[in-house]
Formats: sequence, C-alpha cells, structure tokens
Amino acid sequence: MKNSILAFAAAIALATGASAHSKSEETTPANEATVETVDVIEMRFDDPMRVTAIFLTGSDGDISIERETGLDLVTAFRAVPVAELSAGVYTVEWRGLSADGHPMQGTFGFTVAD
Repeated sequence: MKNSILAFAAAIALATGASAHSKSEETTPANEATVETVDVIEMRFDDPMRVTAIFLTGSDGDISIERETGLDLVTAFRAVPVAELSAGVYTVEWRGLSADGHPMQGTFGFTVAD
C-alpha cells in the first residue's frame, strides 16, 4: 500500500512538472499558412519563455532575421526578416528555456505565395 501511494505521488509530481513547461500556442505567420508577405515572425507562448535561438530557412538556405525581442522571459516573441521574402516555403526553428529552466524547441512553417 505504501509503495502504491508513493508511486501515485510521484506520478502526480511528474505530471504537474511536465505541464509547467511553456509551449508555442500561436505563430505569425500561422503554421502551414500561405501568405502574400511576411513583415514579422511572432510566437506567443502560454508561459514565459526565453528564446535563445531562432532560425529562418528557405529553399536557398538560411535567411537573416533580426530579433525585436531580447533574451528576457516573454510570452510574445518578435523577429523580422532583414530582406523581403521571395515566393517559396520557409521554416522557422527556435530553441529556448522555459521559466522553470527546461530547454524547449519548436518548428513551424509557412509559404509565401507568388
């Protein structure tokens, strides 16, 4: 019985800890969207996140972007492409640390129409 209670308590602690990690809830452009232009890349998180790295890749390789948001914990992150994006498929890849210090990462993609 004592082992069952300890196992149950451990399971609850793990579930609670896992739910405390931030995740990207919404992006601009939206994942898998087709858009005419991209003025900004935004990610909104359900809990504060420190975005430590962000990359934009197209068919010709990496695309330069500038962070508008620093390395502070935020629930909204912004970056802008340095140059206008031509028609094609793009992928945004990011890494960061959640408020509780756990490493997080994510990816989303979009298409710029002709």
